[in-house]
Amino acid sequence: MAHETEAALGETATTPVFRDWRYSVDLEGIGWAVFDREGQSANALGTRPLEELAAIVALAEEGARARTLTGLVILSGKEKGFIVGADINEFDGFTSEFEVIERLRPVLALFDRIERLPVPVVAAIHGVCVGGGLELALACHYRIATRDEKTRVGFPEVKLGIFPGWHGTVRSIRQAGPVAAMQAMLTGSMIGASRARGMGLIDQLVATPDMLRWAARKAILQKRKSKPAGLAKSLLARWPARTLLVKKMRDATTKKVREDHYPSPFRLIDLFEVHGGDPQALKAAETRYFAPLLISDTSRNLRRVFKLSELLKAQAPKTQAWKPLRVHVIGAGTMGADIAGWCVANGMEATLQDLSEEVIAKGIKAQGRVLKRRFKTKAALAAAKARLIADAAGDGVVHADVIIEAIVERLDVKQELFRALEGRIKPDALLATNTSSLEIEAIAEPLQDPGRLIGIHFFNPVAQMPLVEVVRGAASREDEVLKGATFVTAIGKFPLITKSVPGFLVNRVLAPYMMEAMARIEKGEEKERIDEAARAFGMPMGPIELADTVGLDVCAHVGKILGLSPEGSHLDRLVAAKKLGKKTGEGFYVWKDGKPDKGFKDYTPLELERFGRILIEPLIRESERALADGVVESADLVDAGVIFGTGFAPFRGGPLHYKASLEARDEVPAEAAE
Repeated sequence: MAHETEAALGETATTPVFRDWRYSVDLEGIGWAVFDREGQSANALGTRPLEELAAIVALAEEGARARTLTGLVILSGKEKGFIVGADINEFDGFTSEFEVIERLRPVLALFDRIERLPVPVVAAIHGVCVGGGLELALACHYRIATRDEKTRVGFPEVKLGIFPGWHGTVRSIRQAGPVAAMQAMLTGSMIGASRARGMGLIDQLVATPDMLRWAARKAILQKRKSKPAGLAKSLLARWPARTLLVKKMRDATTKKVREDHYPSPFRLIDLFEVHGGDPQALKAAETRYFAPLLISDTSRNLRRVFKLSELLKAQAPKTQAWKPLRVHVIGAGTMGADIAGWCVANGMEATLQDLSEEVIAKGIKAQGRVLKRRFKTKAALAAAKARLIADAAGDGVVHADVIIEAIVERLDVKQELFRALEGRIKPDALLATNTSSLEIEAIAEPLQDPGRLIGIHFFNPVAQMPLVEVVRGAASREDEVLKGATFVTAIGKFPLITKSVPGFLVNRVLAPYMMEAMARIEKGEEKERIDEAARAFGMPMGPIELADTVGLDVCAHVGKILGLSPEGSHLDRLVAAKKLGKKTGEGFYVWKDGKPDKGFKDYTPLELERFGRILIEPLIRESERALADGVVESADLVDAGVIFGTGFAPFRGGPLHYKASLEARDEVPAEAAE
């Protein structure tokens, strides 16, 4: 379609073919720069694409001087996205601030040249436009985007331990005002096209990608130019309003992250506080604040986490003829209903089966919140709700592409269920159990074809946890395992292929960490000190609070399976007393309004730092054992699974990477020094 449109516009080639760009000028004098990075599924701005873009800009400058060029349009040759940002693989070579600054200089100059072109420059956007891609778009004079669910803009750099470094701070504040722009940069959130237009980051919306070129042509011929944020918004960047704004930003950020763990949002606030009232000063200072962040350990480790997420996605084959569209979930309890709801939220049809119609109705009703967050219009929400179908009789089994069992953790019950299912399902349907503790091969034993069964182990809460373990039983066929990974990626989760061993990977490494923390309570250690030390290390919550959140009955069950829970422990006594944690209102903590009542305890940072390292040692030891036992295929996959499955401090790069970094610095592990 794109090439047909080019022909319709009468384009004629004017330059040699680039490797990452196509550039031509049509009969109306409009230059079309199409970014289509060679050999890549997505466009990222690396060295060669930027050098080629500089050559195109030089041609545009020459055409503008000669009055043969009426305007320039920048758009993507990829069907699914505009530009995903800078090529982060090129960040790893930097070792000094000077190197970073020297590398930034030509890119900053290039974007300034685009902004200074005397002819209109239009960015035509469909799909993802984030990071450096949005910074490039903001350097253009006008931005048109598709009104499509897939079209998203944003600045995710904070998730990589940095902030926008190609003058995105200045240009986003200019277009959206300081409140909206700073919020976008501090949170790293993805912003839909309609909202981005309301903010001022996008100027015009069109219905479909096919309309982008004609809209861009019209914008060029009419010499449209984006309007900056109005005076009322701009005044907020000036003193004294800026001082009040900075305080609110710093307070809000402090509630979410610790400055010593994630310094980049705090440095961005500092930059705005000092220079936000002067765009030219802000431009000049941005690089000075940015450079030290890029070479920090935090940024290196967070970039590693991003690459680990890509490694998990790669567990699913890129070419897979099998496409999951219908899911049948058996068991409408919290986990089963949440799985079905999440599948629907990601575009699939889900039938939900249970012995009790009342339980099914309750499970479906509970999914309303997830669906409302995903679908913003009444029509889209109604369509999603229609795809979540109560199915007490189990009629959906015969049509389903994926069947997931999420019933009681009893081997005999699961075996009987799968024995009954085997003759009813489609030949290519994926058969899976969500068991968290039973061996896949034991469940599959009665089947005529035991190689068909795999584990697909979700974590609670399903909507929030990004990882799903795809469990290979001793008899599971490889094609079924790969289908499982394909299904997991299709619902927007990260698949981790693991062996069928007690606890798989995540519960196996998490259990010793939690059980040893509970054992410390038996010896008189304060639970509050334990939890605060774990948070000081970088864990999202402490092991005792986590146990209460998961459910003490679940912890006791997993502990017994792994041989880690001694009889008569404090945990056993709480379970016997039906004090199961958050879900009953009391466990190790008393819970009020969904939060543990911890009171106030004052500990020194040095004390917490040392204790936190000691607490995490059991998790690291078990991660090493899991790698040695081949639970997953590599150390990187161990790190990926533990980060995305337990929340292990992302800025430390994973438990095995963290241990290796200590050894590289000749640091003595905390426990050894105790």
